[in-house]
Amino acid sequence: MSNEQLQQQYEWAKAAYAKYGVNTDDVLKKLANIKISMHCWQGDDVAGFMNPDQELTGGISVTGNYPGAAHTPEQLRADLEKAFHLFPANIK
Repeated sequence: MSNEQLQQQYEWAKAAYAKYGVNTDDVLKKLANIKISMHCWQGDDVAGFMNPDQELTGGISVTGNYPGAAHTPEQLRADLEKAFHLFPANIK
């Protein structure tokens, strides 16, 4: 989607929310001040890269079986970079 298309879609959404009394520009300003933390386990490959065929056992086994899970540290870093790119905030 081009920046122009994105802006057009935002203007459409802005008008739709305005019908309900929501000022999306004000909301986005408020959201810009909310800190989001990405904890290590949210990006962790719980299945492990060293033994990719092992079963998930105990602990926080919440992300390792989703389709498209990272299979290498490089893929995990690429996933994180994509997530950071999509966050509407400054990244520390």
